[in-house]
Amino acid sequence: MVKGYWIARVDVRDLERYKDYVAAAKPAFERYGANFLARGGAFTPLEGQARSRNVVIEFPSLQHAVDCYNSPEYQIAAKIRQEVADAEMVVVEGV
Repeated sequence: MVKGYWIARVDVRDLERYKDYVAAAKPAFERYGANFLARGGAFTPLEGQARSRNVVIEFPSLQHAVDCYNSPEYQIAAKIRQEVADAEMVVVEGV
């Protein structure tokens, strides 16, 4: 089975409330087998406009990645994130 990956680029506007997002998202990540490969940390911008936080999450399959995002558990968290951060997110298929 080919793995799926979330790639998220985020600018957090409210760090305290972002912690609420992280806590709310945890059940969805656990349910769908999320494995964080990058979660913030140092980065080097190379091309285009960078964001302050970059996240890469591995899932057992592309379907798991999509289902996690669309799950009721994650959608509760997403509403919090959308209030306190600006982001671009994509799901990509592994090789």
